[in-house]
Amino acid sequence: MANVCVFLYSYLLGDFGFDIFTHRLGLIPFEIWRGVDAVSPTPIPLYLTVFTSMFMHGGWIHLGGNLLYLWIFGNNIEEAMGAFRFLMFYLICGISATVAHVISSPDSMIPLVGASGAIAGILGAYLAAFPGTRVHVLVFLIFFIQIVRVPALLVLGGWFVIQVFSATAESAGGSGVAWYAHIVGFIVGYLLMRKRIRKLVSYSGGRWEF
Repeated sequence: MANVCVFLYSYLLGDFGFDIFTHRLGLIPFEIWRGVDAVSPTPIPLYLTVFTSMFMHGGWIHLGGNLLYLWIFGNNIEEAMGAFRFLMFYLICGISATVAHVISSPDSMIPLVGASGAIAGILGAYLAAFPGTRVHVLVFLIFFIQIVRVPALLVLGGWFVIQVFSATAESAGGSGVAWYAHIVGFIVGYLLMRKRIRKLVSYSGGRWEF
């Protein structure tokens, strides 16, 4: 809901207002790395843009794509963790992903916005918890569209491989996509869920249930 409300607010500002809003509250690696408000006046402490940027988006497609992944995979992870732990998990993954982007592109003056890093953490957690669960995917066969059920291991594992390949295949900032944020968010989410599973196994005598 926060993602939608923030985007609608920024969208209603108009094109010029949207651009100003993005530069002021989005995370700019150049500024964070140097601790200098150099690109656009930021009304809050610079380091708080680590949080504000996580609830901003660059357009309807950007917002819709993130919310789709959140809707498909997020509900199971929230049920497994509980609402408060899920919120903390979401923020930790998002912050880790943002830090990874700053480290990988320290000279970038392009604002980082979006919940992709946090949602990548949810995908990693889903892979750790439900690797054998089958998810519905669309397969395009020339003139036909087929819906098939594929194990989450293949879908999410394939998604992660694409992120890694994309990050290594292009120069920094080439596509405007924070590939390293996706990669690190995914890994952090996977590791945090694996840690939680190990705790549940130890508490339940060798098995775990959600």
